[in-house]
Amino acid sequence: MPSTGRPLALVTGASSGIGADLARVLAGRGHDLLIVARSTDRLQNLARELAGRGAQVHIETEDLAASGAAGRLVERVRSAGHQVDVLVNNAGFGLAGPFHHSSPAELTGMIGVNITALTELSRAFLPGMIERRRGGILNVASVAAFQPGPFMAVYYASKAYVLSFSEALWEECRGTGVTVTALCPGPVETGFAERAAMTSTRLFESRLMPKMPSARVAELGVAGFQRGQRVVIPGVASNLIANGSRLTPRRLVLLLTRYLQTSGSPKSL
Repeated sequence: MPSTGRPLALVTGASSGIGADLARVLAGRGHDLLIVARSTDRLQNLARELAGRGAQVHIETEDLAASGAAGRLVERVRSAGHQVDVLVNNAGFGLAGPFHHSSPAELTGMIGVNITALTELSRAFLPGMIERRRGGILNVASVAAFQPGPFMAVYYASKAYVLSFSEALWEECRGTGVTVTALCPGPVETGFAERAAMTSTRLFESRLMPKMPSARVAELGVAGFQRGQRVVIPGVASNLIANGSRLTPRRLVLLLTRYLQTSGSPKSL
């Protein structure tokens, strides 16, 4: 396909949820898209929708949890001659339950997509952005990044990495014309909770933490990124949790998070 002259945004985990909505928002704001996910059919459906909005769309099917997946994706993107102006690292998943019961293979895959792929893709595409003095990276972290997460220990830790990594790169890139933003949503109306097996936890059942529509999260995330914000935390409740965890004694934070990450059944503790 010939170049349209529009900036190209690469969005991982784009087949549904926040990723698909981030792609929609970016298309509406004048970007062409390179969308990546495990499901070719879903990507094709989204590509047709985005093309109807005037965007040129490229598809890459890849499971970023697999070993070497990010490197293979980078090679294909470069071989196709694509210049990535905006990188959106959205792909990721969580696992709920006691750490000692977790599948080692699933934990390795989660670290692979939540941390390793995000880091490798950032390293691959950030130098070109800095050289051109434009563009940036939007990393989807979570409000989970602000505290430890009993019964989702690796997921919470992985999102703490994303937040710390993003803030460090934001500072490194200051003055280069490139920005890096961490988007830290709380509970969102997507399939995330079902995959993580946490739909029965107090976090997703409580009215204290209402689930935000993924489209709204995407709008706020892209708007904050384009303003050059270091961190975007959508929603009042999520802001209270993120900022409150910094001021609350760590022991109390652990107890509260444990409470939210479990169900009402004593057996789940």
